[in-house]
Amino acid sequence: MGSLAIKRVYDPPSAGDGYRVLVDRLWPRGMTKAAARLDLWAKDLAPSPDLRKEFNHRPERFAEFRHHYLGELSRNPAVAAFRTELKRPNVTLLYGAHDRANNHALVLKAFLEGKRVRQAAVKAKRPAAKKAVTKKTVTKKRRPSVQVGAARKRSR
Repeated sequence: MGSLAIKRVYDPPSAGDGYRVLVDRLWPRGMTKAAARLDLWAKDLAPSPDLRKEFNHRPERFAEFRHHYLGELSRNPAVAAFRTELKRPNVTLLYGAHDRANNHALVLKAFLEGKRVRQAAVKAKRPAAKKAVTKKTVTKKRRPSVQVGAARKRSR
């Protein structure tokens, strides 16, 4: 396997990119085919539409997204077909997301390299552990008063 890199599709192409592969399911906004200089558009390697919509590029959801996306990749027959492309000297995976630290291309690259995807790569905010519930006195909720016209009735 040659070198595998990732890069935003909006970054200018360079000679060192080698074989350029877009790994997004949707075409990047405002990008022409000539400007992208792609060798392959691998839509099938991208996350499913439902997973992509649920993640919605929110960093706090990245850990859960990564877990589900790795599951999709392990069951995806397109991954096995794509591994033949990795025999090239240089392969660059292109993505369109703004966030360079929380995107599917990072997960895909680690999966293709056979590396274990680190949980510490992104420090997702986890909710604090719930405190033990203590018994407190419960106050009765008052029934709302019933209004008739402008006058108000009070119960005695």
